[in-house]
Amino acid sequence: MIQLKHIFHWVNQGGKRVFILKDINMEVNEGEFISVMGASGSGKSTLLHILGTIQEPNEGDYFLKGESVYQLKEKQRSLLMKQNIGIVFQAYHLIDELTVYENIETPLLYLNIPASERKARVAEMLDKFQIVGKKDLFPSQLSGGQQQIVGIARALIIEPTLLLADEPTGNLNSKQGEEIMNIFKELNQEGVTIVQVTHSEKNAAYGTRIITLSDGQIEHAKNDQ
Repeated sequence: MIQLKHIFHWVNQGGKRVFILKDINMEVNEGEFISVMGASGSGKSTLLHILGTIQEPNEGDYFLKGESVYQLKEKQRSLLMKQNIGIVFQAYHLIDELTVYENIETPLLYLNIPASERKARVAEMLDKFQIVGKKDLFPSQLSGGQQQIVGIARALIIEPTLLLADEPTGNLNSKQGEEIMNIFKELNQEGVTIVQVTHSEKNAAYGTRIITLSDGQIEHAKNDQ
C-alpha cells in the first residue's frame, strides 16, 4: 500500500543541514497496524506528516497504492489523499466554530458527497461512537476524550483505507486511552490499515509491527505476531 524510498528531511541551521529523517525506506502492507516508536526528536511525527502529505521531504519518493505521490499534480495528489487517508491528531484540530455534527461532516464537503449521503454517514458515525446526544455541542463543551472521539469519527467519515494517528491517546486518561486503542484494533480487524506514532509501549503492542526510530533513522523493526 505504501512505499517510502530514500526519504531525507532536514532543516538548515547555521549553514549546516540538521537531519530530521535520514534515508528512510519502509513499506506498509494493506491491513497492517504499525506502531512507530522512538525518543522525542527521533522524527516520528515528521514521518507521519510525510505519510499524510502535511510535510514534503527534501529528497526521496512516496508511493501510495502504486502512485508516485510527488509526481502527481497538486489537485490529483490532494484528491488521492482525501479519498484514502484519515488523520487523527494529538491536539484534535477540531474547528471551534462548528458543532460536533459539522466537524464530522466537513471532510465529506471537500469530496462533494451529496447531502443525503453526508447525513447518513454522519448519523452512522454518531451512532458508532455513541455521541448522538453531543451532535449540537461545540468542541469547547466537550472533554478531551470526547474531542478525540469526534476527531476519530471525522477521520473515518471518508471510509479511509489508511488511518494515521499521532499520539492519539496523549491527552487522555488511561481509561479513555484504552477505549481509543480498542476502537483502532476493531478498525484494523475490519480492514483499515493503521500507522500510529506512540511513546507508549502498551499502545504500541496493539500493532502488528513496531518500527523504532532513532536520530531520524529506522533502528530496527520487529513483528509482534
